[in-house]
Amino acid sequence: MMAASVLVLGIATSITTLQFGMRAVDTARNMTLAGQIMQSEMEILRLQNWSQICALPASATVDPSTTISSGSSTTLDSTLNTIASRFTCTRTVADIAGRSDIKAIALNVSWAGVDGRHHALSYETRYAKNGLSDYFYVAH
Repeated sequence: MMAASVLVLGIATSITTLQFGMRAVDTARNMTLAGQIMQSEMEILRLQNWSQICALPASATVDPSTTISSGSSTTLDSTLNTIASRFTCTRTVADIAGRSDIKAIALNVSWAGVDGRHHALSYETRYAKNGLSDYFYVAH
């Protein structure tokens, strides 16, 4: 009887530990996907010019499936669209006080984990009118 009690206690704690571990893995995977969604959206914004950035609405919801899929009707894109539909991405573009040549851009990605808990990941950057030059070209 005593051995059975110890065995039941050991199994019960193992199941609880497995549940916590699976939640941690789910959170880590979703944080990685949320980061990839934000990175893709930032790359799209980075390729726009100043007038396109100024024309963006102050706040908008971005469809994550458009940022991580190629738009073709392959099996991979179908899978990516299904995964992306669990995430909500919002973008805000705001003026910076006293600076007419810089915009503050913030992205917020939220999702519900496998256990129903709400998670969110945020990213904020600045976009300058004249931008930054990564490369310097010198004419000879």
